[in-house]
Amino acid sequence: MLSAKSAEVVEATLPVVGGAIGDITPLFYDRMFAAHPELLRDLFNRGNQANGSQRQALAGSIAAFASALIAHPDQRPDAMLARIAHKHVSVGITNDQYRIVHEHLFAAIVDVLGEAVTPEVAAAWDEVYWLMANALIAVEDRLRAETALGQDGQDGLWRPYTVVARYQETDEVTTYLVRPADGGPVPPSRPGQYVSVRTVLADGARQIRQYSLSGSPDGALQFSVKRAAAGTAGAPDGEVSHHLYAHLHAGTTIELTPPLGDVAPADGDGPVLLASAGIGNTPMTAMLAHLAATGSTRRVVSVHGDRDQLSHAFRADLAQLTAKLPDATAHVFYERPLGDWPAERTGLVDLSTVAVPAGTTAYLCGPLPFLRSVRAQLLTAGVPAADIHYEVFGPDLWLGQDA
Repeated sequence: MLSAKSAEVVEATLPVVGGAIGDITPLFYDRMFAAHPELLRDLFNRGNQANGSQRQALAGSIAAFASALIAHPDQRPDAMLARIAHKHVSVGITNDQYRIVHEHLFAAIVDVLGEAVTPEVAAAWDEVYWLMANALIAVEDRLRAETALGQDGQDGLWRPYTVVARYQETDEVTTYLVRPADGGPVPPSRPGQYVSVRTVLADGARQIRQYSLSGSPDGALQFSVKRAAAGTAGAPDGEVSHHLYAHLHAGTTIELTPPLGDVAPADGDGPVLLASAGIGNTPMTAMLAHLAATGSTRRVVSVHGDRDQLSHAFRADLAQLTAKLPDATAHVFYERPLGDWPAERTGLVDLSTVAVPAGTTAYLCGPLPFLRSVRAQLLTAGVPAADIHYEVFGPDLWLGQDA
């Protein structure tokens, strides 16, 4: 892994670089987008760039990787790399773009840290960068091979699908059922995975978003979209979700990638806990549907938190799928329930009122505060950290943090 000489330099300078990375990443992105405006227009999420979350995620991943190299020099943080690699493949990141990132990232580091970036420091952090980049390239090449995609990151990635049905789950959540426009077979998928959707917006930008599969109908893919609140002009939050709501109807065509994502329930017969909040229940619904369809006899505990009954998408599905499983229970918490609702299920998700079986493997999806809270509660309940898996929509701001 990291050479002994570079490890010493990185360990000594990690507090300085880590402390300044919040200043480095905005400058890096500004430089890169000035040189390559097509990346912001057609690849990066403009909403996440506008609110800064993508920049925080980059900072977290670099800091986490460097810290892992120092703390565990003989191990590679494969779980973190796999999560990033799935996201990269799903949006069409190409291998040569790592050199573009390197050029502008290191220029930004020098601009921010100045004379502190000696040749020795630059060489050490260059080694960190290329260890991470080349590891990601290897994982991404393998993923493309497994999904029959071309090695340039784009060849074969995007495929047109026709919308065959559209369902309004709630006022904010819409489910789309799509089939390949070429009449070919639907690519294989695992419950918990997502597809990338690429659409052309009014200004001509080809923006990409990931949406979890919310079911596995025969001969089709099913994904669900929550319309986000409108943001600032120029790069509004929710610009794609609002565009899809207005323009994606039965008979229209949309470009999708094959399903990707590394959070899927492992085979086995041990108990499973599925915990979600808000639209985070889309992958959990797919997991629950898979368990029901395969006749699973596992102990299954579903926990969901939402604002109220009207905002709870897949509410009926949760009840129906739970009833199909021989050893399953569902626990729903509403912050502001409508009508009569049990006091112990009012408010945020509280696992102290839920029996968590010994040997449970947990899967979580929802906003970061929810993930932190539920993970802490599961650890308190005796679930090992290695058995708690999570999916977060948008940039993964948990990377590099003491979660």
